[in-house]
Parts: sequence; C-alpha cells; structure tokens
Amino acid sequence: MRSLDLIDAEVLTPEGLRRDTLSVADGLIVAGPIGHAVDLHGFIVLPGIVDLHGDAFERHLAPRRGAMKQMNEGLIATEAELAANGITTAVLAQFVSWEGGLRGLEFADQVFCALRDTAPSLLTDMRAQLRFETHLLDLYATLPERLRAWDVSYVVFNDHLPHERLAAGKTPKRMVGQALKAGRNPQAHLSLMQDLHAVSGDVPAALESLCAALSAADVRMGSHDDQLAETRALWRSRGVKIAEFPETQTAAEAAHDAGDFVVMGAPNVVRGGSHNGNLSALDLISMGMCDALASDYHYPSPRRAALMLADAGVMDLAASWRLISAGPAKVLGLTDRGELRSGLRADFVVLDAKTRRVAATFVQGRPSYMSGAIADRFMR
Repeated sequence: MRSLDLIDAEVLTPEGLRRDTLSVADGLIVAGPIGHAVDLHGFIVLPGIVDLHGDAFERHLAPRRGAMKQMNEGLIATEAELAANGITTAVLAQFVSWEGGLRGLEFADQVFCALRDTAPSLLTDMRAQLRFETHLLDLYATLPERLRAWDVSYVVFNDHLPHERLAAGKTPKRMVGQALKAGRNPQAHLSLMQDLHAVSGDVPAALESLCAALSAADVRMGSHDDQLAETRALWRSRGVKIAEFPETQTAAEAAHDAGDFVVMGAPNVVRGGSHNGNLSALDLISMGMCDALASDYHYPSPRRAALMLADAGVMDLAASWRLISAGPAKVLGLTDRGELRSGLRADFVVLDAKTRRVAATFVQGRPSYMSGAIADRFMR
C-alpha cells in the first residue's frame, strides 16, 4: 500500500473546503508530508460516502428470474457501481418478506451468505441490513440464529401488509401481479396475506421478545415508514433507535426530539420530493431533523443530493456532505470514518472540480475506482 501526499487539492474538512494536502499511509489519514506526491489541482477531495440503506444491488444479483446463479459475481459488479459513485461503505438492504420472490427467505439466504463470503475479498466495506416483515411470526424463534449465521447485525422492521383492505374484506391492489412475481397462485397469495393479517394481535408481544433478544446480541435496529408519533415511541421503547424514511413530519419530529436517528432517502432530495407523496426530505433537512441520507434505490443520489443542498444554499458543503458521510457513520456506530481527519480510515472520494463527477474513490488508501485524467496524475 503506497504512501501518498495529495497536494494542491480542495479538501473538505469539517470546517469547509480549503486548499490543502491530504496524506495517506497504511490505510489511514496521517500528518504529512509522508510519501509520493500527487498533484490534484482541479480536484476536490471529500470523505467517502457511507450509504446506510440501498437496494439497487438487486439488478446485479437477479437481473432476470433465475438468470444469476453465482451471486458473488453480482456483488463484484455491485462494488464497481458503488465505487464509481464515491461510496466507500455500503449497507445492502435485503428483505425477508411474505411477498416472496426476491423478497423471500430463500433468496435472502442466498444474498446474505454470498455477501458474508464475498465481502472480505472486496475493497468497499459492504454490509448487510435485514428488512424484516413483522408478521412473519413463524420466523421469530430462529431469527437470532439466522442473523449470526449470515453475519448480519442490522435489522429494520417493516409491515407492508395492506391491513385496511384486508380488514374490509377487499382484495389488495396489485395482488395478482405481486403473486405471479413471487411465483404463487393469486388465491394462495391472498390467503397468505389474510392469515398474516389475522395474527396482528399477536405481533406486539412477539416483537417485544424479539427486540430484547436482538438488543442483547448488539444488533442495530430501525423502523421503516413510521407515520405516527405513538408508533415511533413504541419502537423506541423496544430499543429500536433508527427511524428510517418516516412518512410524516409528526413521526420524524417525534424521533428527532427523542434523540433517535432519522434517515431519509437521497433520491427524495434529488427529485424534489418523495416519489409516492410522503414527507419531503428537503423540508426535514431544512428544519435540522435529518441525521443521514441513504441511496435507497439509486447509488448516484447521495453525492448529487449533497451537492444540490449546498448549491441551493440550504446548508454549506461541509454540512450537506456530513449527511452522507459522518452522519451515517454515526448511525452505524462507526467512529473510524466519515471525516478527513488524522487517524481515521483513508476513505475518500475525489471529484472533478468542474464537472463534479467522481474521478476516483479510495478505501483505506487503496483505489476502488479511478477514471480519466486523474489516473494520469497517479501513474506519473
């Protein structure tokens, strides 16, 4: 691993951009000068992006039904996409849901096992998040052991059952298409949803026990799509301290005021609002109630969102970039990354100052991506 002095670049410090030298040795940021000098005039060096929640990897692992048998190859392709977008730490969000198919237990087992076995050979720090549907009571007893086997230490709870329509005896919207996508007979799929809805009264007590067990095992926990302050308070009482993509300002305020982490989607910022009409991430950020932005379904969005927020004057670049670097690192409990500071991991992204496209990405001082003119600088 080569020691480097990146000179004459604009470096993003916690205080803001300044022309400076960033020195790297043994995978860490160090006080320089120390090694081979690389002139990065015309480039901006920023902390590597920490992505808390992304599911865009699915296109690499299952481009068509049954088409991808060796998932390690899909994960390698995923890393290339992550690196090209400046992401140095990535959390891959995988469902275990009654919805089946790519969200079913069998597929999830393949994904988690492949990630567990492949991640150590990759530069990007790729981790797993289990998105778990709360009504799958049959899986509660075995879930802690499954998590240990998968090496998964982050769980987010979801409930995507259409309870109102099921309670009214109506057929859920898009039910037939969903069933066929999962490879199920539509009537069998409907019966499954009805059976799961029928046990709703047993879920709260079961969750209390499950969350206690996961908390004891140091599993980080979050809730997804909170709508009510009361719901967020209930999750908090169970030790679930991350509010992921709250759908209403009321729920987000309840989380923020109680000291919970609030995570929003970067595409929400880039699009100028939620794609399904929920809470605007921009509004929440403007009120100072968002701790981190995640890629959600689009890996280029964290970088674009941070730059857009700075360009619009919502906050300065140091603050907006913190939402995709130091902020998410704090949510994950990672104290060794997120800032360009001596002693921390040398995880950083280099942007072309004119186009602001990703020119290079480094993880622990090693390039995971490099393209174009910047490669000439490093090869001199």
